[in-house]
Amino acid sequence: MATDYDAPRKNEEELNEDSIEELKSRRTDKQSAAVDEDEAEAADSYELPGADLSGEELLVRVLPAQADEFTCASCFLVRHRSQIAREKNGLLYCKECEG
Repeated sequence: MATDYDAPRKNEEELNEDSIEELKSRRTDKQSAAVDEDEAEAADSYELPGADLSGEELLVRVLPAQADEFTCASCFLVRHRSQIAREKNGLLYCKECEG
């Protein structure tokens, strides 16, 4: 059940009344045992390991490292220069890898 955080809050008495009325209405409603889900749509969202992706094309624009960035020699992530923890043999290491 979704929660509306903008709705006015209710006190304990109002909450108890609402829950009793809600339970009564649920008892009279018939619930379907079938799940309304299209199997074809559900299967499309799964990728099998070893699937042939040779026909797929990525549309990502790769930018070169900027002047205020560096690549960590340990995790190989591009980070801002403020994240440099140490330099050893000309290699830069980030604070996460050092800490």
